Amino acid sequence: MEIWIAVIAASIAVYSWKILGSMLPERVLSHPKINRLATFLTVALMAGLVGVQGFVNNREISLDARLPALLLAVLLAILRVPFILIVLAAAATAAALRFFF
Repeated sequence: MEIWIAVIAASIAVYSWKILGSMLPERVLSHPKINRLATFLTVALMAGLVGVQGFVNNREISLDARLPALLLAVLLAILRVPFILIVLAAAATAAALRFFF
């Protein structure tokens, strides 16, 4: 039951930040430093998420089929392939590697 209390509290916290962010005046959001900070935070959070979800398994670093799939996804993103095709190609790569190895 304690985990559900934490999940609900975290959900309320995240939703309240979203509402507070939508209440900010336009002059604050259009400030160059705030805009730049938001861009950097987005990239940093995404990189952290990819690192943890892609290479950590049971609190240990794990280099398995996810690494080649991620590298293929990066390559396809650089080539400006549509996102859905990137996801499908990366998923197929990871599935094939797990099936054959």
